[in-house]
Amino acid sequence: MSPRTEATKQKLFDATLRLARTNGMVGLTVDDIAAEAGVAKGTVYYNFGSKDGLVDALLRYGVDLLADRLRKAGEVEDLVDAALSYFADYPAFAQLLVSELWRTPGQWHETLTLLRDDIVSIVKEHMQRLADDGRLPDGVQTGTAASALFGTLLVVALDWQVFQRQRTRDEVRESVMLLVRGLGRTP
Repeated sequence: MSPRTEATKQKLFDATLRLARTNGMVGLTVDDIAAEAGVAKGTVYYNFGSKDGLVDALLRYGVDLLADRLRKAGEVEDLVDAALSYFADYPAFAQLLVSELWRTPGQWHETLTLLRDDIVSIVKEHMQRLADDGRLPDGVQTGTAASALFGTLLVVALDWQVFQRQRTRDEVRESVMLLVRGLGRTP
């Protein structure tokens, strides 16, 4: 892909996220996206075929960026920090992801299922390492724990970005880690 095409796609992704953050995806049109990006409407169709194609590509792009950060994490603390850092860098993507992931089968359900599975599998690898090291209680299912941690991170990050902007990432990370550390304790 040429640098010019890459730059155009990035402009369209950025414009879509800006508009989605303030207006949501439902009423968003190709005209809106093109105007926000400062390109002709045909540019959207040329690059993505449709609004749905653009959103599908945007979701894949955003989740790939998140997956890259999570794969580089060593310990669970690093994974939590990587996720929170990502959502701090891309708050509109967090909002889009939450709204689309948990909509009862929405337009991008198939794509989101694959993307969610990719992220959860990365988190599951971290959970499995904890289990293998004896750092998870017996009986904890790593797949369920991975889904729970990913869901927690997504909702906490969104809550932080929307309702608690005064908190630092370190404070938010420590709150999540208190929950994670609490898994291994028995009353």
